[in-house]
Amino acid sequence: MEMLKRSLVLTAMLSLTPLALAQNTPATNEAQLTQEARMQTKAFAQALQKTLKQGIQSSGPDAAIHLCNTEAPVIAAGLSQNGWQVARTSTKIRNPDNVADAWEQQTLEDFAQRLQAGEDPMSIEATTLADGEFRYMKAIPTAPLCLTCHGAQLAPSVTAKLDELYPADQARGFNVGDLRGAFTLRKTLEQ
Repeated sequence: MEMLKRSLVLTAMLSLTPLALAQNTPATNEAQLTQEARMQTKAFAQALQKTLKQGIQSSGPDAAIHLCNTEAPVIAAGLSQNGWQVARTSTKIRNPDNVADAWEQQTLEDFAQRLQAGEDPMSIEATTLADGEFRYMKAIPTAPLCLTCHGAQLAPSVTAKLDELYPADQARGFNVGDLRGAFTLRKTLEQ
């Protein structure tokens, strides 16, 4: 009887070993990191949208531009915790601090192709896990509200405020549904 118990315990332990090992595989870690990145992105998007809507409703688009200029970096910094770095980038940047690096640039080009091929812009994302770093990007499609400050037809006061705060602004001329840019996150992994 004792031998049967030991055999059952050993069999149970051996059957759980692959499951335990699978929980620590790079694929599982990447899936977990992707979920974390999605949550960070959602929090960033919601905070930005709330801030901009409040600015537009209380004081108009000029105030929203100022809020975006001052509050977006604060929101990103607040979410950049537990090893995460949270930011935005685009092929047509407004803030020179948001210039895309090589991986981000290639990913943005891939996003544009995927969008042109008919993929739902809300589902376009990419990840990479290399050299001890996890990276994630999520497409930002141009919504109607975005046109207030990123559209082809801007109010003169909006143009003036953009020119004042962002003299090298490239982030204009978008239409609803265009790829506005992307949220971009990275996390250095512990060895």
